[in-house]
Amino acid sequence: MSSTETLCLKITLGQEAHAIARQFAVEQTTPQKGKQIYLNTLAVYAVYSYLKWLWIDTAIEEGDSWHPLKRALFDVADLVLPNIGKLECRPVKPGETVISLPPEVMENRIGYVAVQFSEQLNEVQLLGFVRRVNIPSDSEQIPLASLKPLNFLFDCIPDAVAHPAFSASQIRVNLNQWFENLFENSWMALEEVFSNINDKKFALRSISSKREGNVARAKIIDLGLQVGNQSVVLLMAIAPYSEDKVEILVQLHPLNGKTYLPSNLRMNLLSESGEKIQEVVSRSNDNFIQLKRFRGYSG
Repeated sequence: MSSTETLCLKITLGQEAHAIARQFAVEQTTPQKGKQIYLNTLAVYAVYSYLKWLWIDTAIEEGDSWHPLKRALFDVADLVLPNIGKLECRPVKPGETVISLPPEVMENRIGYVAVQFSEQLNEVQLLGFVRRVNIPSDSEQIPLASLKPLNFLFDCIPDAVAHPAFSASQIRVNLNQWFENLFENSWMALEEVFSNINDKKFALRSISSKREGNVARAKIIDLGLQVGNQSVVLLMAIAPYSEDKVEILVQLHPLNGKTYLPSNLRMNLLSESGEKIQEVVSRSNDNFIQLKRFRGYSG
């Protein structure tokens, strides 16, 4: 399945993004060039907003796309990641199936993010990512079907570059979007994770809630064990609790046909300041562990 067939991440573009795009566009000598720069600017701003949300540093004003002369001369949509390189944010118009690569964006790029526009420009979709080294040097296009999920981008970002609270493997998840069937690529449906039908039924039964609107997803986590190469499944279920609160359940299950979890495996619930709120520790005969159900305000 290609990444364009999976769920893509939606980014809302507000007044600030459009104000900057309009400012850059009206400086151009032709309407065609103005439209190109308008879309390029929105594409860069969308990726900038996404990385800012993840607390990953960018230097948007240092890119060629923010330089008056360079954006007028070239078709560029670059976003600078300090001490890493430039990320090219290529616009994808409705109906297009490839990303076009002008000659000026073929060098000095760590990779490309596809930013798809609809007829309305108040929202875009980040379709996926591809590294520059994985593209033939003479290629002028990238098929959308060949894109990798966005989390592949974080392989290019050292942990030290991200905010200390969020390394590349600790990315924030917007749970409110789950109620709208919007899921990050690493969170999968239960049937995609649990190959054994009995395991799936057990997981579903253990998260059952009397509240309507219960949503559950699962994520595979590599424990990094040198012996056994063991992974586990992090399962999260959410349900509306009140008008402004949600109820959350978090569990850990064994994977790959294992009956029990490794012993002394700790799962913690932390506050934003890092204070430990809950902790549960697995024993040698635990087939799953879970935190006590907790509630949080939307947002």
